[in-house]
Order: sequence, then structure tokens, then C-alpha cells
Amino acid sequence: MERLCGPDLPFWEANQTLHTDRPDLPECFQLSVLSWLPCVYLWAVFPIYLFCLKRNHRGYIMMSIMNRFKTVFGLLLWILCWTDLFYTFHELRQGHTQPPIYFITPLVVGMTMLLATFLIQFERLRGVQSSGVLFIFWFLSVLCAVVPFRSKILQASSQNEVTDKLRFTTFYLYFGLAVCELILCCFNEKPPLFSNVVTDPNPCPETTAGFLSTITFWWFTSLAIKGYKTPLEYKDLWSLNQRDSSKVMVPKLLQEWEKELAKAKSKENLSSQAVYSKPPPSTTNHVGGESSPEEVEVLLSNQKATHQPSFLRALIKAFGPYFLIGSAYKLMQDVITFVNPQLLRMLISFTKQKDAPDWWGYSLAFLMFFTAILQTLILHRHFQYCFVTGMNIRTAVIGAIYRKALVITNAAKRSSTVGEIVNLMSVDAQRFMDLTTFLNLLWSAPIQIMLALYFLWQNLGPSVLAGVAVMIMLIPFNAVIAMKTRAYQVEQMQYKDSRIKLMNEILNGIKVLKLYAWENSFKDKVLAIRQKELNVLRKTAYLGAVSTMAWTSAPFLVALTTFAVYVSVDENNILDAEKAFVSLSLFNILRFPLNMLPQVISGLVQASVSLKRIQRFLSHDELDPNSVDRNNTATDFSVTVVNGKFTWSKEDPPVLHNINVMVPQGSLLAVVGHVGCGKSSLISALLGEMEKLEGEISIRGSVAYVPQQAWIQNATLRDNILFGRSYDEQKYSCVLEACALTPDLEVLPGGDMTEIGEKGINLSGGQRQRVSLARALYSDTDVYLLDDPLSAVDAHVAKHIFDNLIGPEGVLKGKTRILVTHGISFLPQVDNIMVIVDGRMSEMGSYQELLSQNGAFAEFLRNYALEDIVEEEDATEESIDEEEMFPEDTLSNHTDMVDNEPVINEAKRNFRRQISIISGDVENPKGRSVRRHGCSQRKHSDQPEKKKPQEMQKLIQAETAETGRVKSKVYLEYAKAVGVLLSVFICFLYGCQSAAAIGGNIWLSQWTNDASTNQTKENVHMRVGVYAALGITQGALLLANCLLCRAYSMLEAAKLTHQNMLQGVLRAPQAFFESTPTGRLLNRFSKDVDAIDSHIPDNIDIWMRTFWYTLNVLLICSALTPMFLIVVAPLLLFYWWVQRFYVATSRQLKRLESVSRSPIYSHFSETVTGSSVIRAYGRHSAFVVMSDIKVDENQKSYYPGIVSNR
Repeated sequence: MERLCGPDLPFWEANQTLHTDRPDLPECFQLSVLSWLPCVYLWAVFPIYLFCLKRNHRGYIMMSIMNRFKTVFGLLLWILCWTDLFYTFHELRQGHTQPPIYFITPLVVGMTMLLATFLIQFERLRGVQSSGVLFIFWFLSVLCAVVPFRSKILQASSQNEVTDKLRFTTFYLYFGLAVCELILCCFNEKPPLFSNVVTDPNPCPETTAGFLSTITFWWFTSLAIKGYKTPLEYKDLWSLNQRDSSKVMVPKLLQEWEKELAKAKSKENLSSQAVYSKPPPSTTNHVGGESSPEEVEVLLSNQKATHQPSFLRALIKAFGPYFLIGSAYKLMQDVITFVNPQLLRMLISFTKQKDAPDWWGYSLAFLMFFTAILQTLILHRHFQYCFVTGMNIRTAVIGAIYRKALVITNAAKRSSTVGEIVNLMSVDAQRFMDLTTFLNLLWSAPIQIMLALYFLWQNLGPSVLAGVAVMIMLIPFNAVIAMKTRAYQVEQMQYKDSRIKLMNEILNGIKVLKLYAWENSFKDKVLAIRQKELNVLRKTAYLGAVSTMAWTSAPFLVALTTFAVYVSVDENNILDAEKAFVSLSLFNILRFPLNMLPQVISGLVQASVSLKRIQRFLSHDELDPNSVDRNNTATDFSVTVVNGKFTWSKEDPPVLHNINVMVPQGSLLAVVGHVGCGKSSLISALLGEMEKLEGEISIRGSVAYVPQQAWIQNATLRDNILFGRSYDEQKYSCVLEACALTPDLEVLPGGDMTEIGEKGINLSGGQRQRVSLARALYSDTDVYLLDDPLSAVDAHVAKHIFDNLIGPEGVLKGKTRILVTHGISFLPQVDNIMVIVDGRMSEMGSYQELLSQNGAFAEFLRNYALEDIVEEEDATEESIDEEEMFPEDTLSNHTDMVDNEPVINEAKRNFRRQISIISGDVENPKGRSVRRHGCSQRKHSDQPEKKKPQEMQKLIQAETAETGRVKSKVYLEYAKAVGVLLSVFICFLYGCQSAAAIGGNIWLSQWTNDASTNQTKENVHMRVGVYAALGITQGALLLANCLLCRAYSMLEAAKLTHQNMLQGVLRAPQAFFESTPTGRLLNRFSKDVDAIDSHIPDNIDIWMRTFWYTLNVLLICSALTPMFLIVVAPLLLFYWWVQRFYVATSRQLKRLESVSRSPIYSHFSETVTGSSVIRAYGRHSAFVVMSDIKVDENQKSYYPGIVSNR
């Protein structure tokens, strides 16, 4: 540095800097290090920051007054620097030669000021409202200028004059402008033009928050204040940030997953080409010119390993870059962690030096405080990035699973039930979320351990190797536990899947269950599975207890062995306060990575199980969207099947063979056949729901589908009919009329605005089917696929629907209709009839043609005709009864159609005559009349009085969240489930464990006092022995506590809570199931039960340890230093107030998040049930959007929840 500053300006002077009561830094140090430090920072960051700004264009910010001031100040700073530079040149010309530093520093600082000014304008053009990079630069500039600021004043006061007036003036102008720039950097620019912030009614303030507000989470304060004053409601929450929404996150993951699938496919194709490529025919007569069968077999066996797409790789590519920013913060925090032990060492050595200046102590205390604050800020930035990554992964995983569930094949549905997929969405997606929080510890923990050991080596020398040996011995022990835990985790998830699957089946068939009084038998079934699940959890808890004891005792064992070896190896090794407590602070740093590592490994094991489950589900085969040709406009036929051969699964034998159908435009085709012959399968094949093995299918135009089991959404009756289309009153009325729904609207409490329960639970079977028909009619499509829609309705209603809707004179005339039916009375009116026998098309033609052939169709008529004729006559008589009872009923206008249509009646009379001839059996008129009489009698007796339309009432009640603090009753209930005496005993054990830990530290301090009284040699064995005893006691108490808590009491509490909840649900009245969605109940039995099993014990453990440790420390510090109470009392009050202030908001956000989670599963469960209907109507995208909205609504309350914990 002498070349730069010259011989007259030394770089460092210890007497001027350290050993004085008025410390100051040399001028050379000020001009070089302090001036260059901010410049080096800005030039180092500039390339990366420029790249980020070019990648992220947020819009354009108009030039504001504040921006103008920033730019002007930046230019003025540049001018000041160059003034100094030109003044130095001027001095040179005058003959006053200055050292090179006077040329270099103004030049470097001036160029940096130009760069800062450029960045101010470039950030404005890229839409940056507040710059963290420039804030840190101006902060460093001001901080580094504070020393020269004081130094110049001290120099001027000591010399009674200013020697270099120009540089003195320019410096203070420079300092003032830098302070102005720093102050201006604290304020935000306006939002960019055309940004989301302007259009969103309730935007998250984080998007417009400044740098300071972001790093301190100050932007959250407004919500915290609102939550403290009144319990938060859903309307109070901010919109989810665009970058975290499903619209952005799901496509990002799916894009990477598609790449993985394509890569795996291309590898499989290459390997299959390698196996199946035949060598060219041999031109010689040599034997063995071609591969022998044995060789081919060997080749095939070598190639059996399939290339699986990696879901982990897709996750890393999609979310890795954002997560790495959090990792960078973690690295910074790890480095800063080790500053405090070094400062502690300096502080202890300062206390030993009698003649040290006081400012040393104050400076060290301030530095310790500053590093603690810096460490906290950086740590919480790291956690924010980790939590947001976890949230984004959950959003993307749920979205990917939902989209996949809509398109998986029927074969895949067998292996992945609704219960299992709900578990994938709730438990498995949550596993990733939990893991991302501490995933960085996988690399951070080893770094922290190595750094701690390095500093310990410096402190205690080779004795540290004894501690390292203890840690190395623990690694294989932990690896074995991790492998066993993984196996148990897989087993537990299987039981959890079975339990949720059974619960889903119970909730779906609860009406039947209650009718047969099967509640207890099904409860026993669920509890049997639950018991197996708890047995596995208990085994996991045993392993966890041993692992926790080993890793929690690890820092103590390392300390014990290290100290014991240190004092035993050499008599000259004395354990004094500096060595002991600096080492202890390093051991405490070791404690966190060693404690967390088993949890991270356990989380990693659980996440790897979940990863494989999700990967397997997402790798399932999908329905081929091109199996049905929708673009065929060449022919006059609406539906064409040529040589069709179909199966439900590629492994199963074909269900339909050799199907050849051509349905002309606007015709009505009836598909008939015995039960199980493949009629519904044919409809599924036309929809593309089956695997096409051979042949071609083409459908011209749009399709409407009415399934055999009507699928009804949990929405209003009108929404079920409209199904996403716009409301047209005239068309809507016509549809209700044709589907005979008008009388039902008068009975329903809210008319067509009545909310229908899940799966149409508050509608009869016939009503559900008519709503399904109304949906098809309202959709106004070209082709209608009707899978036996008339079987669920009464005979007279079936006649009405056929005549007004499906038949030749119905609303759908002119449309192509394919009707699967058993109602043969309608067959004379259809255009063509297709007869299916055992999955093959037996006959096809008009009614008369098939009748004359006396084949399979005639056989079909013999089986079904007589019963159908009776039902037809019943229908006529019931219609007359209806007319007498309901003179104003809309159906009464149509019941006399039999008499008004002589042509159709004539056809029916001929039909009955022909049936009599075919069957050769004469029906007993007496029996028929008795049966008809019975029907009419029943009809009269069951008919209720007409209800007046009531006001609309909501059937499904919105899930409500509790408000205010968690009631003590809730804690008491959990304590009762654990056992009150046992709960008290567990608390006592935690206290003893903490007391043993602090006792060890007190004993160590006594041990170090031996150094001052020269008693180190005499008491070594006693000191080591007692220290070891206290540590072993702590480990034993911890093991007992873990076994008692995790393996016994809390599992009993989990068992009892689940049992009571199951009992409560099964004994609830039917009305409860009509007003409570299945998804809400499944959420309770999946996510919430998982929380009771896993999360609550973990949280109780963390809380108990923290509480007792804090209490013991406060008691000991207060006993040893009573003055400590003066400081700690107001601090405790402050922390108590902060805790009340933030917990009120955090708690309510947690509740809102839990409530908004249920609709995700309800909607999903509903979607899976009606996936074929959704696909048929082309509503796939709309349902995906609905699911995304529900996930975003849930994350809307989760995101502020994670911020509130910062």
C-alpha cells in the first residue's frame, strides 16, 4: 500500500487505532479500503443484477420527482468526485505531487456513481419500485463515510484550521448527498403502468413494498393490526401474488414433467429398437448367420429395466432456481453464526485485560448485537424463500394430480382410488411442503459441523478428534434407523390409503349403511385398519425416540469426550473460562444441525415415499384424445364405427368385438340387449373412454352424454342444468317442460335455485336422471348419447320424456340420438335398432325388419315384453290418477296422448299381437288388473299434499372457522385423551431434562473456576464423572420422555380422537350428510388426523423444550445476577405483548387455511366421479380452472400465515 499512499501516509497504525482512548483510522486506510468497499460491492453485483433486470420486465414507471432527485444527486456525486480528481491534477501542475491514491480513488468512486445513476434509470424502465442493490450500496457508502466524517472534524479541531479546504468541502457535500440518496432509497416509486397492482381490488402489499419493508416484513403490519382488533375474515385477506398462483405454478411443473416423460419414452424407444432390430439376411450359407432364439432371449432379459421419468428432476428444474436464492441466504447466515463465538472469545479476553480501553467492550457488545440482528434478518429471508417454495410445490403437485385424475384410463382408476388420490393431494403434497423448510440443512448441517470442528480444533487442539469419533459412530446408527423408518412409512401410507378409501365408500353409501344399521360393523372395519396404522406409528415412534436421544445427546457426548480427553492427555491443558465457554458456544452451534439432521433425514425418507407414490400416479396411462375422430365431415353419418374392438384395460380381454355402426344424421338409434352384454360399454367406446384395440370411430359435431347413473354437482339445480352455459329463459323453460321437471320445482324449497347436495343426495333417483337429461338438452349439441336414462324414472314419466324429448316428435328430432334402453314399448318409434349379444353386434335394422328375422331381437322381446306392456298400461292408468289428483299438473297436459295418436296406438296394438304370437303365452288378465290396481292404490296413498314454494335456503352450509384464542377446553380435551396425570408427569419429565442440561453448564462453570484456584489436577476425575452423569441423566430422561409421549400417550390420544370423530360421524343423522360435503369430512379424516398423529406431538415437544429451557435460564440468571431482572422484566412484558399481537392473526389465518382446504377435496371427489361426463361435454378446462381457484383461495390464507410466523 506504500506505493499507493506514499511513505507519509501509513496504511495501519495500531497505536492510533487500538491502544488509545480516541481511536481513529489512518488516512490511507480511509482513502483506500473505506472508499473502495461500496464500489467493489456494486461492480461485483452489477453483472448478475443486470441479467436479472433483463429477465424480469415488470413494466415502465413514469419519471417522478423523486426519481429526478435521485438522478440529479447521482450526477452531482459524480461531479464532486471528478472535481477532486481535477483538483489533484491542478496540484500536480502547481508542483504539489500527491500520492497515486488521490488519483485512483476519485476516479473509481466517480465511475461507480455514474453506474449507480445508470441503474436508477434502468430500474425505472424495468418497473423496479424499490432497489435492494442500491439501498445496500448507499448504506455502505454512508457507513464507510462516517469514519472520515469524524476523522476530519477531529483533525480540524486539533489543528484549529482546515488545511485542505476544497477536499474538506467536497467530502461533506459528498456525505450529505449520499445520505439523501439513502433516505430516498427508503421510499417506493409508483407501480409500473399496466401492472396487476393497479387492476387488483385487494392486492398484496408485498408487491409494492420497499426493500426495507420487505426484509423486515413491515408490509404485513396492517393485516396484523386488523387481526389483533377483530378476528380476520376471508374478505380481509389479500389476493395471492400472481407468481404464486396455480396459473403460473402448475404449467411450470407440468412443462418439466412432460419433458421427463418424453425423455423416458425416447430412451425406451431406443432400447426397444436395439432389441428388436433384426440383422440383415445372411448372404452366405454359414450356420448361425442369424440370431438364435437363445440370444434374443438374453438380449430381452438385459433390456427389461424400464426407463422411469423422474418427478424429482422435474421438481428441481421447476422450483430449484427460486429455492437456491433461499440457499444463498442460508449460506450467509451459517457464516455469520460463527462470528459470535469469536466475538465472545474477544469479550472474555477483554474482561481479563485490566488496561484495555472501555470502547473495546462497547464495540464488541454492539457487534454481537448487530450480528444477531443481521443473522435474524437473513435467516427469516431464507425461511421465507423455503416456505414459498414449499407452497408453490404443493400448488403445482395438487394441480398436476387433479389434471391427471381427469384423463387417466379406467385401468389406472382401479389401482388409484379416490381415497388414495385424496391422500396424494393432502398428505403427500404436504410432505414436500414440510421438507422444503429444512432441506437446506442437508448441505448446511455438514458445513456448520465442519466449521464448528475447525474452530474447536483451534481452541482445544487434537482433543476434538475424540468428539469427531463419537459423531462418526452415530452416522451408521442413524442410517439404519432411517432405512427402517422408510419401510414403516411406506406401510403406514398403505394403511392410510385403505382407511381413506373405506371412509370414502362409507360416506358415499351412508344412506344404505344407515338403512341396514351397518354403522357398527363398518366402524369396526375402519378401526381395525386404524389400529394397524397406529401399530406402525408406534414402531416408528420407538425408532424416533432412540434417534432423537442419540442426536440430542450428541453435542453433550462430543463436549464430554473432548473436554475429558483435553484435560487427561496433558497435565498442562487447563480448562479455563475462555476455552470452556467459547467451546460450549460452538457445541451449541453444533446442537442445531445435529438435532435437525435426523428430522431432515426422516422428512427426506417420508418425502421419498411420497415422491414415488406421486410419480407412479402421474406415470399412469392416459385416455387417448385421438381415439375418436371428431373432425370427420366427409360422410352423411354422424356416428361411424368400423371394425371396432374395445377393452377396458390392455391386460383384460376385449369387451366389444367387431362393432360396425353407421348412424345417419338426425336419426334415433336404439341399442338393446341383455344385462351385461356391452351396451354401456359401446357408449363409453363412442366417448373415447375405452382402450381401442382395432378399428376407427368418428363422431361429427359436439356430444351430450347422459350416463346410466346420473352425475349431479353440489350446486343449484339451475347450475346443474346450465353446466357452464349462459342462461336463456325461454330455452330453459322449454327444457324443464320436456324433462318433466316443472312439477318438481314447485315442490323444491327454492325452486330451480335450490342447492343440490353432493351426488344429488336430496333428489330422488328419477329427479337426478331428469336433471341429467335436462343438462344434455340444454347443451344443444349435435349427437346425444343416452345410456338408459328412462330406467330410473316412473313409467308415465318415461313415456312423457320419450314423447317430448327423445322420440320422433320430441324436442330432439333432427338430432342424432343413440339410446340404450330396456323399455321396448318405445322401440316401434325408433329409426334403427342395434342388438348386442355378448359384446358383438348381433343384428341391426328397423323394428319390423328385426322382428321378421326372429333372431336375437325376438328373443330379447320375449324376455322383456310382457312386463313392459303391463308397465305401459300402469303408466296410462297412473296418468289418469295423476290427472284427478293434480288437475293443474303439467304432466296432465300430456297423459292423454295415447288417445290422440291413433297411428302410434295402432302400431302398439300390432306390436302386442306379434309379441303374443312370439311368446305363445296368454297373460292372465286378472293378475294384470290386480297388479295395476295395487300400483294405483300405492300411488294414491303415497301422494303428498302440494307444498307451497318456500324461500330459498342453502343446503350446504359453509364451513365456519372459530374466532379468538384457542379455548382452554380444547387443550383440556387433548390432555384428557392423553391422561391428566400422565400429562402432568410428562411436563415434570421435560422440566427435569432441561434442569439436567442447565446443571451440566453450571457444573462446567464450576470446573473452569478450578483454573483460578489451581485445583485442576486434583478434581479432574470428579469433574468429568459428575459432568458425564448429568449428561447421561439428560439422555435417559429424554428417551423416557420420547417413549412415553410419542410411543404411548400421544398415540392413545390420536386413537381416541379418531375413534370419537368416527363415532360422531357415523351416528350423525342423514340431514348432516346432506348438508356436509364428503370432501370436508375426508379432510378431517386425512389431513387433520395426520396432524394429530405427527404434527401435534412434534409441536408439543418443541414448545415444552423451549418453555422449560427458557424458564430454567431465567431462574439461574436471576439467582446469579439479580440485576438481570431489571432488564428481563420489561423484555418479558414486551415479548408477551408481541406474542399476543401476532398470534391472534397467525391463529386465525391457520383456521381460515384449514377451512378453505376442504373445498379442494370436495371438488376433486366430485370431479373424479363425473369425469366421463365432464370430458363428454368438453368441460375439462373449466373444471381445471375451478380447482385452481379453490387451491389459490386456500393458499391466499396460507401465505400470510407463513409471513405472520416470521
